[in-house]
Amino acid sequence: MQEPVLVLNANFEPINVCSTRRAIGLIFGGKAAMVANGRGYIRTVKELIPRPSVIRLEAQVHRPRPRVKLTRREVFRRDNYTCQYCGRHDGGLTVDHVLPRYQGGLHVWTNVVAACPACNHRKGGRSPEEAHMNLLHIPKEPPANAAYIFGRHLAENGDWAQYINGW
Repeated sequence: MQEPVLVLNANFEPINVCSTRRAIGLIFGGKAAMVANGRGYIRTVKELIPRPSVIRLEAQVHRPRPRVKLTRREVFRRDNYTCQYCGRHDGGLTVDHVLPRYQGGLHVWTNVVAACPACNHRKGGRSPEEAHMNLLHIPKEPPANAAYIFGRHLAENGDWAQYINGW
C-alpha cells in the first residue's frame, strides 16, 4: 500500500507522487480517476480493487511552476554522485562551496558541488583557482521539468514514461 503512484493534473501534467493508499482514497472520494493499473488488484472481503499506478485528478489544480529545492541529496543527484574535482564515484560525498562562504560565496545552485572528503579538505577555504583545482562541470540549477523531478521513479515504474516524458 506504500508503493508510489503518479498523480496527474486534469490536463495530464504530472504534479506529484503519492502512496497507493492515498491514491485509492482519492479515487473513492471522487477526486481522481485511475488512468493505469499496472500492479494487479487489492483483495477485500467483498471485491477486488484495482491497484493504481497512475491517477488523474478530476479538477485542474493551479499551482506555480515547481523548482528543485537546494538540498544535499539534490546536489548529489545533480552531480551524479561524483566528486566534481577528481571524478571519484563513491558514497562518502560532501557538499563544497566553490567560492567559500566567508569570501562572499552564497549557498545557491551555482556555488555548491559534490566533493569527496579528500578534495574538500585539500581545497579547504580557498577558491578552486587558489587551490589549483578544476571543476569537472560548471554548477547550475537543475531543470525543474517532470523528467528530472519524477525520473528517479522510472526504473521501477516503466508505465509512467509516457506521462513524464511528454512534459
